[in-house]
Order: sequence, then structure tokens, then C-alpha cells
Amino acid sequence: MKVDFQPLAERMRPHDLSDYVGQNHILAAGKPLQIALTSGRLHSMIFWGASGTGKTTLARLIAKQSNAEFLAISAVLAGVKEIREAIEHAKTIQQFEKRRTILFVDEVHRFNKSQQDAFLPHVEDGTVYFIGATTENPSFALNNALLSRARVYVLNPLTHDDLQNILNHALENETLGLGSLKLQISDEIKLQFAQAADGDARRLLNLLELAAEVAAAQDSAIIDEQIAQAVLSGGVRRFDSHGEEFHNQISALHKAVRGSSPDAALYWLCRMIDGGCDLAYLARRIVRIASEDIGNADPRALELALNGWESQERLGSPEGELALAQAVIYMACAPKSNAVYAAYNAAMVHIKQSGTLEVPIHLRNAPTKLMKALDYGKTYRYAHNEPDAYAAGENYFPDELEGTRYYHPVERGLEIKIKEKLARLHELDIAAGNS
Repeated sequence: MKVDFQPLAERMRPHDLSDYVGQNHILAAGKPLQIALTSGRLHSMIFWGASGTGKTTLARLIAKQSNAEFLAISAVLAGVKEIREAIEHAKTIQQFEKRRTILFVDEVHRFNKSQQDAFLPHVEDGTVYFIGATTENPSFALNNALLSRARVYVLNPLTHDDLQNILNHALENETLGLGSLKLQISDEIKLQFAQAADGDARRLLNLLELAAEVAAAQDSAIIDEQIAQAVLSGGVRRFDSHGEEFHNQISALHKAVRGSSPDAALYWLCRMIDGGCDLAYLARRIVRIASEDIGNADPRALELALNGWESQERLGSPEGELALAQAVIYMACAPKSNAVYAAYNAAMVHIKQSGTLEVPIHLRNAPTKLMKALDYGKTYRYAHNEPDAYAAGENYFPDELEGTRYYHPVERGLEIKIKEKLARLHELDIAAGNS
């Protein structure tokens, strides 16, 4: 096999926009970025997308299309010194060559606030057009000042068709790709490579290059099922325990349970498990969902969520994950109520607004003679000595909040009965002269 200094993924980078695969939603005719490029009106940009979606390649091609100088720095390796040097180079290009400069910053979210601010005056005075690439949500990862000066473009994961086009091009290209090897690979196995790449062109080409090396080691020109399985085994789907994809998936899981879709809830749970999510975190979120979206409509949901958490910890992986799946499916099928969640939030808001109110005298504890002399607890009515163990008309709030209600049960599940009981008790309060 021909040895090349550069990896296949680097060699196969497109050298012209016409060869760029994917992202039609921003590059198709009539789209804002395409119009800007064809008209020659550059602007600063943020490319937001997962790894392997073509952020760096697109920035390079934009520079070429615009006949602009291309300067690239990485926020992982660079600091203010490198930023300063890049700006000085851009000024030289502007002064002596009368050309525009695109300053490309990879992983721009790794720069802190002061480092991001360092670009602003040079973007404003036209020294550089700024293109930042990030895998993180720009709303959280980038300064508002920088965002206000750049347009955000979302780069989507490549489709299976996109990836198979890239794979075929690499197999056919004899100059930069693997065409000289005359490799044979079935359409079915090509699809397996596309699926394993999970939207990432770089991963796809790395896997293909590895498979070609394995085939060459066997003196074969065929990438068969055995080679494919050896190369593709152990891959995981796109997942980031601290990033956008993580928060999107936990949001989808929560909303699928809330929306009473057991199949979708199970899908998102398994997606997160498959991606390597911390199972303790998943268990905590499942318990939270049980209280927030089911509550007293079915209190067993909270018990099952806690049991699932304990079972997972005791059994470990992979056996324990089944208990989490059981809890999630049960919760998705259970009657829903956010009455506890709403009541809790309302009470917390009320407490912050009303300040520190005194505990009424009749509710105070009286363990000493002095407290008894001050009438602490003197008029308290012991509920168990009252009819139906309910002291009708009694107030348990601070005097200023008497009659306040936070909890409003819904007409679903057990809360139907709870609502009926509370309504009956309220009628007794009214009859006793305390509404």
C-alpha cells in the first residue's frame, strides 16, 4: 500500500466549493451564505456543528472563493500572542497586497472572555473577517459582543448519502485517495461504514483508511464483512457529556416521558446509555422526572425510579440498565401531573416575596415553662381528637398568609381522589367559618 505523510481524511479535503459535500441548507442557491460568496460580500461567521461536519474545510474554501488570505489558529494551542501575530500579518496583507484576510479560529469556545474580546476591534475596523468554529452552543460558549458581530451558521451532521458519496470519491480518486489500490467493497458494507461514521466525514475516512491497511496486510483488495467488523466494532454514537448533544438528548428523554411516549423515551434512554452517559446522572434525572411530571398522580413512579437507581448500582452494567428502562417505560405510561412541581415553585416564589413571617402562637412548640407561660401552643387543636382526624377551620400558615393555596391536584390518576378529599376538607373549613 502506498505510504503518504498525510492521513486520507486530510488528503481528501475538497479544494473547491463545487466538491464540498453536505450543508445544502446554507450553501444551496439562494441561501444567505451562497449569496454572500457569489456576490463577494464577506462577513464574519460562526460555524457551529459536530466534529467532521466540514467547518474547517468550508472556511478554507470560502477564503479561496473570495481570494482572501487564510490564517488559522486553534484556541486549544493559541493565546493572545498568537492572536496579535495573526492580526499583524493581516495588516501587512491589507497594506501591501490590498487583500482581505479571513482569520479562522478552531474550537473558539476554548478562548476565555478576554481572548474573545481581543478580536473585536480588528473585526470592526475590517482588518480581518472572523470565522470561528465550535462544537458548543454559541449562545453559551461565546461572548455576546462577538456573537453580535458574526452570523451563526449551523452545520448539520452529514447524511448517509453524503458519507457514501465521500467514501466513493476516496475509493475512486487515484491521486489523493485509494483509487490506485482498486479496492472492492459492497454497497452493504459501504452503508455500514456510513452508519458507523455517525455523520462525521473525518471518522468515515479514518475507518476506511484503516480497513484498507488491514486488507493490504492480508494481501487482499477486498474489504469484506470480516474486515469491516474488525474495523467498525467498538464505535459509539455522537455524544458529549458536557455539550449541546448531551443536553438535547436528556431534554428529549424528559419530554418523551412527559408526553407519554414509552417507545421514544426508551429510545433516548438507550441513546444516552450507548453514548456512554454517566448512569448515576441518568438515574437522578429519572427520579426528578417522576416528581416533576407524575407526582401524586401516581406516587409509585417515584418509588420505581428510586428502585431502578438502586438496582442499577447493585447490579452494575449491563444488567442494571434494564431497571432504568423499566422505570422510564412505567413513567411514560403513568398518569401525568405537574401539580407538585407547580406548587413547590409557587411556594418558593411566595417565600422570597413575603419575607420572614412569624410562626403563629398556636403552632409553636412549648418544651419549657417560659414558653408555656407565653401561651406557645395553647390553642392548638390536636387533629386526632377532632372528627375524622381533621380540625376544621384551623390555620397552619403565618397569619398573613391564611387561606393561601399552592397545590392544585389535576383530574388524573390518584390526584383525582386527592382533589376530591381536599375539596371536602375545604367545605368543612367554610362551615367552620374559615375559608
